[in-house]
Amino acid sequence: CDLPESYQRRCYNPVLQWSEELWNDMLPRMEAAGVNMALIDLGDAIQYRSHPEIAVENAWSIEKLKRELARLRELNIEPLPKLNFATTHDAWMGPYSRMVSTPQYYQVVADLIAEVVELFDGPRFFHIGMDEETFQHQRAYQYVLVRQGALYWHDFHFYCDQVEKAGVRPWIWSDKYWHDPEDFLREMPASVLHSNWYYGTLFEDEPEERRQIQVGAYREFEKLDYQQVPTGSNHSSEENFGLTVEYGRQHITPERLLGFLQTPWRRTIEEFRQHHLDAIDQVGAARIMWENA
Repeated sequence: CDLPESYQRRCYNPVLQWSEELWNDMLPRMEAAGVNMALIDLGDAIQYRSHPEIAVENAWSIEKLKRELARLRELNIEPLPKLNFATTHDAWMGPYSRMVSTPQYYQVVADLIAEVVELFDGPRFFHIGMDEETFQHQRAYQYVLVRQGALYWHDFHFYCDQVEKAGVRPWIWSDKYWHDPEDFLREMPASVLHSNWYYGTLFEDEPEERRQIQVGAYREFEKLDYQQVPTGSNHSSEENFGLTVEYGRQHITPERLLGFLQTPWRRTIEEFRQHHLDAIDQVGAARIMWENA
């Protein structure tokens, strides 16, 4: 991968980046921290029956995935699937990432969504990603593909329709709202679950206009009666997740606040062991804070 260092985590790798030992250490720690849901970004790490050509070397077999899903459930952690169909993050689709919005692409998407729903035994939610599909986010890529206008929304509705056809609720990253709020509000189905995100620490005192829009989206979505799972991260701040929980508690009513999502944004490999363990511990600390509030 010849992208700048800040882009390295987005690069395609033909071999699964994975530490079994780290994963095995994370699960009991998640249980102890009170984590009750795990969003699993499957990508090219699974040997799909419908499209085995997508899988990278050492990808999990279907049997292994099923075993790990069962193990999560035994720990009272609900596993939920994620496939990110945003063109900024769809290298996992292999050759199909360069066939976006074609009949063959739509068939592959439909096949994958149907298979994943079956593999997860009919999950409550299915995260379809859809974040950061802008030229700015792809400016260092050698191949740039950004949908906009009617085509973007046509494809978005296609993803949602495939998920809902399987009896599951679509879940998205909601940053499209920051860039195009009018189209977002006009096109967004009421059934979609929203994860707006902000990884800073200032919240109410955020001086930068762009960041104010990010934080403000939580309040705007509350006014619009959208159900939310606010998203924090230790990507750049150890304090962010706890602050996100406190902000959500103050500004989102309980019936529209379905939980909080921690996103470490690092590969599950030994190099980032402490980063992942810290992320879990931050969830545990936030749960204690919530219960004592």
